[in-house]
Amino acid sequence: MDNRRLILVVALGFVLISLWQAWTHDQSQSAQQTAATLQNAASPDSPAQPTAAKDIPATSAPSASGQDQSAVPGGSAAKPTSKAAQTITVKTDVLALKISLQGGVIDEADLLKYPQEQDKADPVRLLTDSNGFVYVAQSGLIGEKGAPAPDHYAQYTAPQMEYTLTPGENELRIPLTWEKDGIKITKLIIIKRGDYTVQVEYKIDNTSQSPWAASQYRQLTRLGTTPGTQLVHTYTGTVYAGDVPGTKDRLAYEKIPFEEMLKTKLSKDLSSGWVAIIQHYFMSAWVPSDRQQVNHFYTLVSDKNNQTLYTIGMSSPVTTIPAGGSGELSSTLYVGPKIQANLAPLAQGLNLTIDFGIFTVIADPIFWLLKHFHEWVGNWGWSIVLVTLVIKLFFLWPSAISYRSMAKMRAVTPKMKALKEKFGEDRQKLSQEMMKLYQREKINPLGGCLPIVIQIPVFISLYWVLAESVELRQAPWILWIHDLSQKDPYFVLPLLMGISMFIQQKLNPAPVDPMQQKIFAWLPVIFTIFFSFFPAGLVLYWFVNNLLSIAQQYMITRKIEKQMALIKSE
Repeated sequence: MDNRRLILVVALGFVLISLWQAWTHDQSQSAQQTAATLQNAASPDSPAQPTAAKDIPATSAPSASGQDQSAVPGGSAAKPTSKAAQTITVKTDVLALKISLQGGVIDEADLLKYPQEQDKADPVRLLTDSNGFVYVAQSGLIGEKGAPAPDHYAQYTAPQMEYTLTPGENELRIPLTWEKDGIKITKLIIIKRGDYTVQVEYKIDNTSQSPWAASQYRQLTRLGTTPGTQLVHTYTGTVYAGDVPGTKDRLAYEKIPFEEMLKTKLSKDLSSGWVAIIQHYFMSAWVPSDRQQVNHFYTLVSDKNNQTLYTIGMSSPVTTIPAGGSGELSSTLYVGPKIQANLAPLAQGLNLTIDFGIFTVIADPIFWLLKHFHEWVGNWGWSIVLVTLVIKLFFLWPSAISYRSMAKMRAVTPKMKALKEKFGEDRQKLSQEMMKLYQREKINPLGGCLPIVIQIPVFISLYWVLAESVELRQAPWILWIHDLSQKDPYFVLPLLMGISMFIQQKLNPAPVDPMQQKIFAWLPVIFTIFFSFFPAGLVLYWFVNNLLSIAQQYMITRKIEKQMALIKSE
């Protein structure tokens, strides 16, 4: 009996500690990132911070044959200009962008279908370079051996400064033009209706008398700090993936926290790869058009206005355009929500940025079930209720074993108390007599543990599904629950959940040990307090699961008590 309760307490404690650490970790992470940045800037022994000119990859990209070649930025374009660059505004049905004529950098991206707060018009601003925060998507060309090429500081020209997708239009095409020494390059930005991808194409015309060679680079640059706080912790930082050249089925997928860039630089050649910066619900990613091409992956740390910026990017093999010839280079930028249906077709492994944790193998079918129920009922709250019912049905048999064991223990509780009074402090003798009692009554003292333990991964998986799925962001249920991804504003669900736990305890056998009685008496209160800060969707799952468990346990307990009463009467 004591062992079973000890395992139960440990299991529940594991759940609470895991969730609490997940919730508090992002608070300390932001502080650690800020401290690391300040320490790095202030310490004389820390690595030297690159200047703004060094946010362009100066290391080579792999050649088409897979061998590294030297490539350096060309001309004075490697340094920013002091004059404020003009900005092109672009608006589709789902995106509102600002594109700087200096380098064609996308330095602002609003996600029009995702308001920052419910009932407010302001959309989520994923990319920005204002109000002291920097998060931009940069791309450019690096000329081989000093050949003229427009990096992300080059000055482009454009035929107009405003583009809006009108009814009947399916795409916008924004041409940016740069020309020098007989090299004319058009950076064409293409955005389609209902799409969060931005196609970036370089059309190169070499009208000079010599061959021209350059590589293409694409990168994401961001401050290491995260504005505001989150209810639940999810990873905010860089990530990349790709296949190791010369191998099969060896997808390298790795997260690189911002602070790690201060210690180690990424420098790796991969194919079929991509780079991204991810955060809660949203992300940006560069994906090369040629999936099989070997790209050089890199990280950079630079400085702007005394702020440390972190960059992850990739550069392509050198492309040569003969004199009088032309060519094209292209890439795709994704800037939007982390929706599996959007990400999976873009690149291998891109959907892994939706991180369901170590129990992904369980979380994936849970999310699949949630999504299909939502297609049926049209409400994520009721979808959670239905998924809870399915999970409960799945664990119906092991739960029944647990409740039968508890019911039998409940029936012999008076005998257990009598043994406790008889043998007092002689724990060894008490344990021996307890085991004899279990054998006589055919009770397995550990019978209630396994079902509880095997349900912990399911609970944690559902936690990450609710935390990571942007589909549930700002999703209402009924009445006062307007956002299942946030805590209950009036704490009604946590309170109901606590009451349901109290009722469950009354159906369980009472602990013989007085200290255990006190601990278990406080568990509903402790859980109520903890769950008051967790997403309402998670509390809803736990509450509905408790209600179903109470119904099942009540029926089994009544049945066992009648059987044991009948045996006694005979």
